[in-house]
Amino acid sequence: MKICNAYCGIGGNRRLWPEGHDITAVEMNPDIAKIYQDFFPRDTVIVGNAHDYLLEHYKEYDFIWASPPCPSHSDIRRCSVHGNRNPGMKAIYPDMTLYQEILLLQYFADKKTKYVVENVIPYYEPLVAAQKSGRHLFWSNFIIQDIKPNTRSMDSVKKQENELQYNLDKYDMSSKQKLKCLRNCVDPKLGLHIYNCAFRDKQLSLI
Repeated sequence: MKICNAYCGIGGNRRLWPEGHDITAVEMNPDIAKIYQDFFPRDTVIVGNAHDYLLEHYKEYDFIWASPPCPSHSDIRRCSVHGNRNPGMKAIYPDMTLYQEILLLQYFADKKTKYVVENVIPYYEPLVAAQKSGRHLFWSNFIIQDIKPNTRSMDSVKKQENELQYNLDKYDMSSKQKLKCLRNCVDPKLGLHIYNCAFRDKQLSLI
């Protein structure tokens, strides 16, 4: 099966996926892409713009996972009139490439292609209806069954590494950079759960 893991980061979502697939991962930051490649040496890693890559190649895959950048959508940007948790935070435009990708896949992806677009719960009402799990929203063409989200220790590199089964000791990064990488990871168990939901029909046919 051909899989596209767009905006792959260091691959938290992919961590527990079954082996044997032809996986292409796309990541803009070459340092982050190197970490992904170290952990998943059999995957093809492309250093580049995942948004552009999706538009050019979405027809080529059986399963697409996209996790576009979330900071401009995050609830921490809620304006003061609604009780902002960070009153000094500068207002910025939401990055609307998120919705471009959702609409691209909703309306143009082949019906046989399973897809999921992941992002945080935003400070505004989502412009396209989504499924919710923990602190994430998911836009997909299959039903994501409820799962109890894991509680993560978001303030400690070592705790995050233990929970996600990553070790970043050998990489020349500050603690702040490592923590950001780990915080950006989708929990591997959630990543596997969503993979299984996407292909539940195939799994049932084998029983």
